[in-house]
Amino acid sequence: MSDLPRKAVTRTAKLAALPLGFAGRSAWGLGKRLGGLSADLVGQELQQRTAEQLFKVLGELKGGAMKFGQALSVFESALPDELAGPYRATLTRLQEAAPPMPAGTVHRVLAEQLGEEWRENFAEFDDRPAAAASIGQVHRAVWHDGRDVAVKVQYPGAGEALVSDLTQLGRFARLLGPLIPGMDIKPLIAELHDRITEELDYSLEADAQRTYAAEYEADEDVIVPRVVHQADQVLVSEWLDGIPLSEVIAEGSQEQRDRAGQLLSRFLFSGTVRTGLLHADPHPGNFRLVTGGSDDPEEWRLGVLDFGTVDRLPDGLPPTIGEVLRLTLDGDAETAYELLREEGFVKEQIDLDPEAVREYLLPIIEPACVEEFTFSREWMRGQAARVADPRSPAHQLGRQLNLPPAYLLIHRVTLSTIGVLCQLGATVRMQDDMETWVPGFAPAPPQEKAGYEEASGDAAAPEAEEPSQVAL
Repeated sequence: MSDLPRKAVTRTAKLAALPLGFAGRSAWGLGKRLGGLSADLVGQELQQRTAEQLFKVLGELKGGAMKFGQALSVFESALPDELAGPYRATLTRLQEAAPPMPAGTVHRVLAEQLGEEWRENFAEFDDRPAAAASIGQVHRAVWHDGRDVAVKVQYPGAGEALVSDLTQLGRFARLLGPLIPGMDIKPLIAELHDRITEELDYSLEADAQRTYAAEYEADEDVIVPRVVHQADQVLVSEWLDGIPLSEVIAEGSQEQRDRAGQLLSRFLFSGTVRTGLLHADPHPGNFRLVTGGSDDPEEWRLGVLDFGTVDRLPDGLPPTIGEVLRLTLDGDAETAYELLREEGFVKEQIDLDPEAVREYLLPIIEPACVEEFTFSREWMRGQAARVADPRSPAHQLGRQLNLPPAYLLIHRVTLSTIGVLCQLGATVRMQDDMETWVPGFAPAPPQEKAGYEEASGDAAAPEAEEPSQVAL
C-alpha cells in the first residue's frame, strides 16, 4: 500500500462490507444456535468476529474511517459487559496505531513540502513511524539544531479519503448505532465531516498548538510541545516523552489513574477559558503522562498532542452551560428551563415539565454534585441504558430536547472526556475544576443570594438541595 487507498469505489466497497458483515454474522449465529450451541458461546464468538472486522477495515483505510473508529473508541465503556471485551481490545488499538505508510511515500511528501534537500533539516530521521493516525503519521527525528522532534506527515489523498469515508459511513449510520448504546451516530459523523477542511490544514493546527504551548508554558499540570516548523502537509514539533494514556488505562495503578483523570478534567475546563480554543480530539492517543523523572504521580503533568481539531470560542465556554448546571443543582428548575428554552435546547413548539427536565439532567451531572466522583464503566453503562431504552421516561424526554449547533462540539468533547475518565476508573474532583473554570457554575456568595431574595419582594424560596446529596 503506497498511501491511502484513494479510489472511492475501493473504499466504499470496504466500508459497505461492515453492515453486510454484521447481518451475515447474525444469520450465522442463528444457525449455530439452531445447531445446538449455547447462545452465550455464539454471542461471544459473534462479537469477537465483528470487532476484528471493524478494526481491520477502519484501521487499514485510515482517513475518515479511522477517525470515526477513534471517536467510537472513547465510548467503549458504555458497552454492556458481554460485549465490551472484544470491542475494547480492537477499538482501543485504533487510539495508538494503524498500518504504516511506506518510507518511500514519506520521503516523497517530505521532498514536496520541504524541498529535495529535506534531509538537511534533520541531523537524524527515523523512517519507522512512531505513531499513525487518521490523516497522517508521526516520525521521530533530530532537528538540525539538536532538538528531538516529532514530524507529522500527511497521507497523500487524505482529503479525498476523509470525504469519501464519512459520506459512506453516514449512509448506514443507523446500522452502526447498536455499537454504542445511547449514542446517536449520525450527528457524530456529520460533525466529523464538517471539520474536514480544518483538519487537513496544518497551518491552522500549528497556530492552535502555538497558542496552547504559549499559554501552558509554565503550567504545573499541563505541557504542550512547541511548533518547530510547519508546511502544508508536514508539521514538526518538539518531541514529548511520556507514558501513553492508553497504558495507564490498561495497567496503571489507582494513584496513576486518579492523577491522569484529574489532569484531564482540569485541561478540559481550563483550556477554553485560557486560550479561546477547545481541544476537540480527546481520545487517549493524544495524551501522555510526563513524569519528569518522578515516581510520584502527583508530580506528573499531562502532555497534550494533536491540535488538528479545535473549536474557536474566543469568549470561553457559553455561560448558559454553567448557569443551567448551577440552577439545576440548586433546585431552581423553572429558571434553568427558561434558560434552556432561550438558548434553543427546547424548541418553541415543545412544552416540557421543568421539574422533569431537572430530573433528566441530575444523573448526567452527578460528577459535579459532589466534592469528588469515581468514574466507572458501570456508571457509564447505566447512563447509556437510561437514555437508550425506549421504555425509559429519560429516553422519551431526551428525544424532545434539541442540541443547538453551537453546542454540538462542546457536547461531544465533554462526553468523550467523560468516556476516557470511565475507562480510567478515576476519582476526580471535577466540581472544583468546574467552579474555577466554567462561567456561571460557581455558587453565588451568600450575600448575593440574600440580596436577590430581598429584591424579589417575595417570601423566601424553598431551601435548595445540597449538591452533595444529589445522586442517582
